[in-house]
Amino acid sequence: MSLPFYQKYHEHYDRGYRSKDLQSTMSQYQQEKKSSAIYTHGSTAYSHMSSAHRQASEAYDSSASRQGSHSYSLGSSAYSLGSEVSHKASSAYDYGYDLGLTDSALMIEDYSSKSSPKAKRVKKSLVSGEEKENQPKDYVVPIFSGRQVHVNGITDTEEERIKEAAAYVARRNLMATGEGITTTKQSTVSSQQEELFEKKSRKVAIREKADRLVLRKTLEETEEFHRKLNEDSLLHAPEFVIKPRSHTVWEKQNVRLHCSVSGWPEPRLTWYKNHVPINVHANPGKYIIESRYGMHYLEINYITHVHPFFFSPPGYKGEYDETRFHAGASTMPLSFGVTPYGFASKFEIHFDDKFDVSFGREGETMSLGCRVVITPEIKHFQPEVQWYRNGTLVSPSKWVQTQWSGDRATLTFSHLNKEDEGLYTLRVRMGEYYEQYSAYVFVRDADAEIAGAPASPLDVVCLDANKDYVIISWKQPAVDGGSPILGYFIDKCEVGTDIWSQCNDTPVKFARFPITGLIEGRSYIFRVRAVNKTGISIPSRVSEPVAALDPVDRARLKSKIVKLKFQQEGVVPGPPTDLSVTESTRSYVVLSWKPPGQRGHEGIMYFVEKCVADTENWQRVNTEIPVKSPRFALFDLAEGKSYRFRVRCSNSAGVGEPSEATDVTVVGDKLDIPKAPGRIIPSRNTDTSVVVTWEESKDAKELVGYYIESSVVGSGQWEPCNNNPVKGSRFICHGLVNGQNYIFRVRAVNAAGLSEYSQDSEAIEVKAAIAAPSPPYDITCLESFRDSMVLGWKQPEKTGGAEITGYYVNYREVIGGVPGKWKEANIKAVSDQAYKISNLKENMIYQFQVAAVNLAGVGTPSQPSASFKCEEWTIAVPGPPHGLKYSEVRKTSLVLQWKHPVYSGRTPVTGFFVDMKETKAKDDQWRGINEKAIPNTYLKVQNLKEGVSYMFRVRALNQAGVGKPSDIAGPIVAETRPGTKEIVINVDDDGVISLNFECDQMSPDSKFVWSKDYVPVEDSPRLQVDTKGNKTKTTFKDLGIDDLGIYSCDVTDTDGIAASYLIDEEAVPLKSELAAEKLSGNAKVNYIFNDKEIFEEPKYKMRMDRNTGIIEMIMEKLQDEDEGTYTFQIQDGKATNKSTLVLIGDVYKNLQKEAEFQRQEWIRKQGPHFAEYLSWEVTGECNVLLKCKVANIKKETHIVWYKDEREITVDEKHDFKDGICTLLITEFSKKDAGFYEVILKDDRGKDKSRLKLVDEAFKDLMTEVCKTIALSATELKIQSTAEGIRLYSFVTYYLDDLKVSWSHNGTAIKYSDRVKSGVTGEQIWLQINEPTPNDKGKYVMELFDGKTTHERKVDLSGQGKECAVVEIRLFSDRARVLGGLPDVVTIQEGKALNLTCNLWGDPAPEISWLKNEKPLASDDHCILKLESGKTAYFTITAVQTNDSGKYSLVVKNKYGTETSDFTVSVFLPEEEAAKAASETPKQSKKAK
Repeated sequence: MSLPFYQKYHEHYDRGYRSKDLQSTMSQYQQEKKSSAIYTHGSTAYSHMSSAHRQASEAYDSSASRQGSHSYSLGSSAYSLGSEVSHKASSAYDYGYDLGLTDSALMIEDYSSKSSPKAKRVKKSLVSGEEKENQPKDYVVPIFSGRQVHVNGITDTEEERIKEAAAYVARRNLMATGEGITTTKQSTVSSQQEELFEKKSRKVAIREKADRLVLRKTLEETEEFHRKLNEDSLLHAPEFVIKPRSHTVWEKQNVRLHCSVSGWPEPRLTWYKNHVPINVHANPGKYIIESRYGMHYLEINYITHVHPFFFSPPGYKGEYDETRFHAGASTMPLSFGVTPYGFASKFEIHFDDKFDVSFGREGETMSLGCRVVITPEIKHFQPEVQWYRNGTLVSPSKWVQTQWSGDRATLTFSHLNKEDEGLYTLRVRMGEYYEQYSAYVFVRDADAEIAGAPASPLDVVCLDANKDYVIISWKQPAVDGGSPILGYFIDKCEVGTDIWSQCNDTPVKFARFPITGLIEGRSYIFRVRAVNKTGISIPSRVSEPVAALDPVDRARLKSKIVKLKFQQEGVVPGPPTDLSVTESTRSYVVLSWKPPGQRGHEGIMYFVEKCVADTENWQRVNTEIPVKSPRFALFDLAEGKSYRFRVRCSNSAGVGEPSEATDVTVVGDKLDIPKAPGRIIPSRNTDTSVVVTWEESKDAKELVGYYIESSVVGSGQWEPCNNNPVKGSRFICHGLVNGQNYIFRVRAVNAAGLSEYSQDSEAIEVKAAIAAPSPPYDITCLESFRDSMVLGWKQPEKTGGAEITGYYVNYREVIGGVPGKWKEANIKAVSDQAYKISNLKENMIYQFQVAAVNLAGVGTPSQPSASFKCEEWTIAVPGPPHGLKYSEVRKTSLVLQWKHPVYSGRTPVTGFFVDMKETKAKDDQWRGINEKAIPNTYLKVQNLKEGVSYMFRVRALNQAGVGKPSDIAGPIVAETRPGTKEIVINVDDDGVISLNFECDQMSPDSKFVWSKDYVPVEDSPRLQVDTKGNKTKTTFKDLGIDDLGIYSCDVTDTDGIAASYLIDEEAVPLKSELAAEKLSGNAKVNYIFNDKEIFEEPKYKMRMDRNTGIIEMIMEKLQDEDEGTYTFQIQDGKATNKSTLVLIGDVYKNLQKEAEFQRQEWIRKQGPHFAEYLSWEVTGECNVLLKCKVANIKKETHIVWYKDEREITVDEKHDFKDGICTLLITEFSKKDAGFYEVILKDDRGKDKSRLKLVDEAFKDLMTEVCKTIALSATELKIQSTAEGIRLYSFVTYYLDDLKVSWSHNGTAIKYSDRVKSGVTGEQIWLQINEPTPNDKGKYVMELFDGKTTHERKVDLSGQGKECAVVEIRLFSDRARVLGGLPDVVTIQEGKALNLTCNLWGDPAPEISWLKNEKPLASDDHCILKLESGKTAYFTITAVQTNDSGKYSLVVKNKYGTETSDFTVSVFLPEEEAAKAASETPKQSKKAK
């Protein structure tokens, strides 16, 4: 092929497309051309390969036409370039061997490095002389091979092709090494071969070489393409190509780390900080993780030095099995779970639409399904889904199939059997995390073909299979059909046929049976049928197929390894060994033995012999059927008789000696039926299930399990609770009827049979059990003080079926991010969903957890809360409301309720704002429901969209503003649930108004709770509540204006069932004023008491005023016998009327109490008494004044004061001026809390008044006292001291209850050794030592009295005369170190150290030096000087190692003190050199 004209003379021709092998070959050719190297000829290879040339050429032609030939395959040594000479010889041999040549046909001799005896021929040039001159220097002739070029197309005749092949072999070796081919001394070159060699042009040789290289490259590309199609060959572990490197950056700057990783499949990366995976969502904007074009980046924004860190390179968790990448969605590697930003720190796995306890029947189909939600969701990575039955992995079979659709796992039973009954568990694993869900599946018996026949056996299993023998075992059914099971029939069927044959003629009771007479090498399946006097059951599920093979042969087949062991022929077999009775029943005896060691190469058979014990009369048992297996079952033995057994071996050589006889065996059942279980105890579980426990059968052997039966009390009919025996001593019986009373019994089962029934349990009503409540959640801090915090939380989602009676709170300290041990906050349970934890440490960080308690006990504690800092809250706005809950959920409305915030801010809460948003909406889409604040703690939210999910929150308002929002309530879907009912108002004929409500979804523990304006009403005198069953009614006794409001009824222990009704003015019939009517003189009245007329007497005083129409009957005192019905019958002319008053029960008792109270009041007021009872007020001097108003006193009346029942001595006598009595308490404090009492008395009697000053009453009083003290505080003053500045204010007197806080320029002051706050006497002060210009600004002292904050302010910024003087003295004249001293001085031993610094202060400061916090004096070694009070000198003449340490310069004058520190570090040159030498290997090792 000639070079294109446009590329002949251009140096810029691109050679990059060529392979390295081709370029190397062309370069070699150029060098040989320049040096005029001569081809070596005369090789014996030319003379001895004539027969192989033709075949080699043909093979070359064929391989060139097809790329798949192994002659040119990748890695073929025949065309390997750069191999050793010895390999070339081997290559040539292999080439000929592949073409069918013999060693003589292809022979190359002596490839040792010898010089050719012939003169080297000058190589011909491929271009003419003119072309050589114009040829560019080092120009390489490009080879274009767009298609395969056949070598045999160069010449025409067969002879030339043979010669061409020979030349090809020689040139192939020549071009591989660039050297001449050496020949043996015996070889001679014929003139014909030389002529052929000369005919062969170099151009043709290069074409051949280039074609071979192009072919090889094409084969490599093809094989690489196919390798990519097969990913298995490409899988390799991840490795770093470019590793992340260390960075040193400035604080508050950004840094970007990067790396490159290789691996197949494409690795996923996780970045770590301090060995903890980085979560970009936990710190939004802090970290940015990207992966682009094979490069992986981690960008860290705004780096700080507060938390030093070590970033480790991206990591790969776990290992993977390459076969799993092709195994399907459900077999992903266990730890190959990843997130979009690397490996997931944790997967959240939830189950929705879960399968419940299921009931099926034999022969039916059933499907168990569950929707699986995994977050974060990762494309192309599916979880590992597994199903378990009773803890055993379920494998797909013809009976059961599993399916995974991407978000739903399904287990399908195509044909239910009792073997399928059990506890099913769905386990979903994603990476290192998994979740599981379990539910029980019950399978009832299919209907019997004959009424009264037993149920089918189950779990048919083949045991101990051999050449002609197998043992079949099964489990007895739970249902016998009403009569005892007589036994079982075993059927067999050869695999591949449908012909069943019965194995036993008479039923066997034992649940194991040996089957003999099997044909060696064939496979069988078995089934079992039960029989009673009524009939035979339907067959059991068939067993798994079993082959009649020797166990050794079966193992060989499984391992696919066949070992042939030849023994001598014609050897009489020896006796069997280890003969024993493996099983003995009344029906059969099973023998087992080991074959003899010497038995020849042919098969052997066995003869079994028996004899009655104590005799030697041996009888052969198997005379007709030879035994091939080392197992045998003997039937037709006399029950109760004793036998011995032995076995002989036989083959074509003869019958061997017998084995040793067995011990005496008595024919009979060795396995006893288990005893009945005991102590059957049922206990409540759910509305449809009961937990049954029992004592296991004693001395039970080979126990299979237990059957449990239940019966409705009084029915006499027993039903099985399980059809597959369960092990253990506990079982949950499902499918029971709620509210029914059941009894239970249990029996045990083993292979020998079923035990007797246990005694019946006690009756139990099916009812949900009471359990401990679930953990509370959403713990939040409602208020914080210096040494205490108030927590709030939400009620547990599950109450455990009983009312929650309280909560326990635990707390722990968190120091440096490490939590400590939990401590109890309260010993006695608190009933509210809020609690104040006291005795905490100020500025300490705490975590909390809460546990709920009910009648069942204490529930699981909640997860640890977020970390809260214990510090004084000084914010003006209120804290968050808490206790949000919703009720009366309808399709367009619901009612939201909440509680007041614990922290009300500086002023009382005046109202609330309610916000809402749809659940799917973003956080910036909250919108307010009410434009104006509402004072109530409830709100009916209307105009909702049906079916939409909403979330709500509440914010409190005071004079300072709106506080932060509460925790979110919801999500809740706006929908009216089926069966929802509303309150109905009813008015009877007498005008009595009542509210009626009915609920059909009540539980046995549910109660009706009536509320007015969502505050429960209990024992209200204006309402009467009557409840019967699922209906309740509240009746208004005398409906009036005071009864207006919203009346609601909640049903406890339900899913939020509630309703409400509004009673407004339209529903209240307002009474008009009484219109009196005059009576005539003929009017008369009859007074009736309990249907008996009464007349006027000392006990009854009767009066009728005819002018006003008022009729009265007065009784001085009500006695118990006066309880009853009073009726006034009026007759005026022909007009009659009557009025009845019923005074019975609580009505009469309340009236009797009121009458007695009024009577006592009248008696009390006959002597000295209190017109106004005891009360308090706070005076302007911050004193507390107790006062009361008295009446009906005289000179002899005197007054006595008591505190906590102890008389208080009063210096002055009361003068009762203006009827006011007072008691003054100065400097009131906590010690003055208690019960105060004052008594008035004289000869007419006495009266007393009590005042309670404890708990809330004392708190209210202290708030008022603190308010008065705060108002008495003077304006802030400034005082200069030797240490700095003191800001102070005076109060009348100080109490600890008055909270004091300071702020500087609007920021709360953090107290330290330099800035301190305190109280001395009546002075409240703030001390600032060594002030700096940064201390200028506005200072505010806040005094909080418990409700209101009072402020005193001062501006320390140079404004005003006093501030200016302070500024001059403290900020200008204060002693200071202006500079000159370094922080650290590092100096070599023996050198001199000289330091100088400048000082300032007026008056001139005094100085002193310290070393390691101890005074330092000047000497010859360390010289300390001060010049003119402005310059200080520090000199060490010859530094020594003991001069290392911390040095301090202290300057001081009357306006302040300042200290400047520096550190001196002395080193030895030898130590530094040794240290540098030791660190160098470490750094190099680390770099590797």
